Amino acid sequence: MITLKGDTIYLRALEPNDLEFIYAMENDQSIWEVSNTHTPYSRFLVKQYLENAHQDIYEAKQLRLAICQDQDFPALGLIDLFDFDPKNNRAGIGIVIQGEENRNQNIGSEALGLLIRYAFINLNLHQLYANIGCENKASLSLFTKFGFEKIGVKKDWTLINGVYKDEAIFQLINNQTSDS
Repeated sequence: MITLKGDTIYLRALEPNDLEFIYAMENDQSIWEVSNTHTPYSRFLVKQYLENAHQDIYEAKQLRLAICQDQDFPALGLIDLFDFDPKNNRAGIGIVIQGEENRNQNIGSEALGLLIRYAFINLNLHQLYANIGCENKASLSLFTKFGFEKIGVKKDWTLINGVYKDEAIFQLINNQTSDS
C-alpha cells in the first residue's frame, strides 16, 4: 500500500470506504470542467473501480491516490498519474481538491510535490505533463510553481456551457534522467 507523507498531508492508496467520497467527487458538476467528466457515475461503477484500484500502475496505467490531512482517514482530494507510459517514462498528472474551504491551504502544493518526487524517484519517470484550462488560474499557478513549462495551447479544445475554451499543455522534465 502506497503512503507518501508530507509535512501536513499524506497521500494514500484508495480504500473501499472511499466509495462515498469518490462518488461525490465524480458527480460534483462544479469540477467536471477540470476533471474532464461529462456524465455522472453510479455508485456501482465507483465500487467496481475501487475493487480494481489495487492494480499496479504498470497494469492499470494509472495511479490515483487520496489526499488526506490527518489519521482519521477522510480524503480532501485526489491526485492522479494517468496515461502512464513506461516505455517512454512519462505520465500525465492531475489533482483536484474538494471544497473551497480546502483550497488555498497549501494542500494541493504539498500533494503535487509528493507525487512529483514519487514519479521521478520511485517510478524513474523522465517527464510529467498536465493539461490545464487556460482560465484555471489556480492550477496554472500551482503547476508553474513546480517548474512545469507551457509547451503549447490547444485552441477551442473543450466545450464548456456552449463556449469553446483553450487548454494549455504543461511539461516537467526530470533533469536527473536526462541525457542532454
